[in-house]
Amino acid sequence: MSAPDSGARRSGSTRRQFLLGGAVAGVGAAAAIGVDLALNQNDSSAEQVSVPLNGDTVVPFFGVHQAGIDTDAQAHGTFVGLTLREDVDRDGLRRLMRILTDDASRLTRGEPALADSEPEMASPPARLTVTFGFGPGFVARAGGVAPSWLAPLPAFAIDRLQPEYSDGDLLIQFAGDDPTTVAHATRMLLKDARSFAEVKWMQHGFRRAYGSVAPGTTMRNLFGQVDGTANPSPGTRDFDTVVWSAEGWMAGGTGAVVRRIQMDLDTWDMLDRTGREQSVGRYLHNGAPLTGTDEHDDPDFEATTAIGFPVIPEFSHMRRARSDDTTQRIFRRAYNYDEPPTGDRVSDSGLIFVSFQADVDAQFTPIQRRLDELDLLNEWTTPIGSAVFAIPPGCAEGGYIGETLLA
Repeated sequence: MSAPDSGARRSGSTRRQFLLGGAVAGVGAAAAIGVDLALNQNDSSAEQVSVPLNGDTVVPFFGVHQAGIDTDAQAHGTFVGLTLREDVDRDGLRRLMRILTDDASRLTRGEPALADSEPEMASPPARLTVTFGFGPGFVARAGGVAPSWLAPLPAFAIDRLQPEYSDGDLLIQFAGDDPTTVAHATRMLLKDARSFAEVKWMQHGFRRAYGSVAPGTTMRNLFGQVDGTANPSPGTRDFDTVVWSAEGWMAGGTGAVVRRIQMDLDTWDMLDRTGREQSVGRYLHNGAPLTGTDEHDDPDFEATTAIGFPVIPEFSHMRRARSDDTTQRIFRRAYNYDEPPTGDRVSDSGLIFVSFQADVDAQFTPIQRRLDELDLLNEWTTPIGSAVFAIPPGCAEGGYIGETLLA
């Protein structure tokens, strides 16, 4: 038997050494990578701990006014209209509002509701606000005197109202920067209310996510328009005059109009940019009036083109929404909605229009009448839901929302 070839032994040994050495080197590299990753993770964790999170931000629940009106608008909103059960009397309404107030105040602090079955879901609060409004039926059941404007809006020619988005005895508006927080708060309070009321409608809306745009940036609706440029600024005397009521049990409260406006984006897509801007009365790229250069420039409705036509057309939305009567103003706080389309349509989208004003009849209704009579945007928008609510004032800790009516 011949001796093993020394070259083969050397070759085998070399391969084994290479493989063994490679394995050892691989272990060493992996260890080094692991250490590096661990250091990076520690650095990242340290950074995360040191940076304040928006989710930790709390909007105070108690106060002269309810939160969710002059609060900087959050990214997500859920609006619920409820119908009172037949056997709920004034005492029942008092119990309902005490329960809702207690749990809402807890949830907005990032704390679980009193009988929260998922307490871990209550945090973070993420600027959660919960706002309550009373419909005509609620005030009647409470034996109170309703404001003269607390009634369904007049019938408008453009309306195609659907009962599943209209009216209601009790409004609960949930708003926050985290959709999970909003969803949990909604579920908790509807559990509180189910012995007293049943859900008539629910609508979900959204705006830009927190951090996407600078604070104070006017939202855009799904037509691409800036929406709410002419709003009075919260914290000013102008805002207080437009929004807050000073009468009776409503002192410190306001009136709310909630309208669901379907927007026909499929046919809007067929309109060129100039046509869109003429319909609105503003440039789309920055929201400036067609007679200006900046979003907040005052429009010049007297300006004409070289051939004598108004630069801002009479039929434009902005022209019809404005009035020489400065009392006809509102504070709008709208949200977009986007539902699954049906048939061969690309979208089923629109606006959950919410406005706050001290007197709906004197402030909102005249504006809506002008839009109903002549507004080119009516070609692409259809109101399909409408409701009016009295938003009572806020309350002090230990009190409850609605006590000025129910106490």
